[in-house]
Amino acid sequence: MNKTDKITYTEAFEELQEIVNEIEQGEISVDLLSEKVKRAALLIQICKQKLQATELDVQQILDDLEDPKKS
Repeated sequence: MNKTDKITYTEAFEELQEIVNEIEQGEISVDLLSEKVKRAALLIQICKQKLQATELDVQQILDDLEDPKKS
């Protein structure tokens, strides 16, 4: 398990918002821009994976409610 596995969706989303705000306000130097964009891409991937996992969990719960014999 690496460091990004422990980050919650909310933490990743909030950090992503901070990066976007910094970029929009021109607060990031050109030297750090590439690093921030790479981090943002990673955070987007984390959020996407967590949303997909949650969607699968919810679908499984709904399926179980419809047919309790399946579980």
